[in-house]
Amino acid sequence: MRGLLLSRDDGKRVGTEEQLAQMRANMVEYQLRRRGVKDERVLQAFLKVPRHKFVRPQDIWHAYEDYPLSIGYGQTISQPYMVAIMTELLELKGDERVLEIGTGSGYQAAILAELAKEVFTIERIPELAKKAERVLQELGYNNVKVIIGDGSKGLPEFAPYDSAIVTAAAPRPPQPLLEQLKDGGRLVIPVGSRKLQDLLRITRVVNEFKTENFGPCLFVPLIGEEGWKAENVWEDDQRHEV
Repeated sequence: MRGLLLSRDDGKRVGTEEQLAQMRANMVEYQLRRRGVKDERVLQAFLKVPRHKFVRPQDIWHAYEDYPLSIGYGQTISQPYMVAIMTELLELKGDERVLEIGTGSGYQAAILAELAKEVFTIERIPELAKKAERVLQELGYNNVKVIIGDGSKGLPEFAPYDSAIVTAAAPRPPQPLLEQLKDGGRLVIPVGSRKLQDLLRITRVVNEFKTENFGPCLFVPLIGEEGWKAENVWEDDQRHEV
């Protein structure tokens, strides 16, 4: 829809689809490609998916900037570069079944839908899940199934998965997610304290798990039975204060 004028809730001009497409192209070139993202399939997915559809109306002009944005309910849409790095680490070829924990805005699910055959995504906050599902359907991503529930326990009814990705920080890799991987499957997840985590890729080799560390990161906490409990979240914050 070339030239479509987008407006904020107050009726003021925001921009056109053509302008936003150029901003998206700049994001891919300067924030992703020039910072080391090499997988061309990943880059093309970021070039195609309209990130501005997944942010709040007042944030449309910021949709392609290199930082996370609030989506309400204490959650964020992650920095584009971080989404790209995590996606690239999955090494998707196109025929995979992927599990995502933490649907949030739905943006990561849309990127995965461009790169894999099936995407199952779990969100614990019903309002976010319903909104993400609506946007994904409007954009035609019929290979994504959005489920409301405790993502820390995974989704055993559709296991095993070729890959799994967690977009919230866990104190440790949840055992159910490891068990739901296929042999050779990869789990990408931030693990650590509430204040700082390491981005890990864990690969299943039969019944053993190989862990690679890709450096520090910062995510909202994974709340759930296999993640942070409410009382543990507070205790952990106190324990790590200096």
